[in-house]
Formats: sequence, structure tokens, C-alpha cells
Amino acid sequence: MHKLLFFGYGNPSRGDDALGPLLIERINQYKLPYLTSLVDMQLMVEHAADLTGYNQVVFVDADVACKIPFEFSEVFASKDDSYTSHAVTPAALLYTFQQIYRCPPPPSLLLRIRGYSFELGDRLSKQADSNLQAASTAIRQWLLQCK
Repeated sequence: MHKLLFFGYGNPSRGDDALGPLLIERINQYKLPYLTSLVDMQLMVEHAADLTGYNQVVFVDADVACKIPFEFSEVFASKDDSYTSHAVTPAALLYTFQQIYRCPPPPSLLLRIRGYSFELGDRLSKQADSNLQAASTAIRQWLLQCK
């Protein structure tokens, strides 16, 4: 059976930065047996251990620079400067996985959902909520094909 991990990250106290965790809340409602989900405020090198045993990983994050309403892209292991900080990129996390386990990381995608408002205390903006709905619909269709 296909084992899929969705990893949503972002700070729920910063308005549209909550898009990753909010999408995870929605997909958890589907209760699909092949789907596992994680949520955190940011990616950290310690999360490399969370990627073991999956056929595919989908990282989900808010982004101010992606296309509207959302954008999918492949992620490949790549060493960048973020691995030395407390918040790493998906590519650096995959690179860390590769270094620790001495094998290729699971194939991975990054789902970026367009956000607009990221200030502390902001609520989810109407535009971001609309983008979240569009991403949720597309992901639901995609998940049903992943069986």
C-alpha cells in the first residue's frame, strides 16, 4: 500500500501563515488509511526522522511569491544554509535525511498556497481562505487517485 505523509507547517498566530496546518486539518477529515499527517510551526533537522517509511512526502506551506491560488513543485535534496538554523527548507530537510540514513529520501512535493497577511495576530485573509479552498479541492482529488 502507498504510504503518504503530508507535512503542513506555519504559525497559526500569523494570519495566512496558518495555511499549511489548515490544509492538514482538512485532509485529516478524509481518514484515508494510507495518509499520515504532521503539523509544526517550522521544519527542523529533527524532522528528518519523521520522513522514514513513506513512499512520498508532501510539504505544505504558505507563500507570498507563488502563483494564485497554489503551486505544486517537486523538491529534491539540496544542501543550503538553512540546515544550520532552527528553520530549514524542505530541500535541506531531504538532504539531512540523505546524510543520516545514507539512502535517497522519499520523493517529495511542495504545495505552496498563496498567502497575503502574515503579521502576528492577523486572521486568515479572505483571499487566502479562497486559495485554501482551491488547494483543498485539488488535493482531495489527487489523494483519491493515490490509493
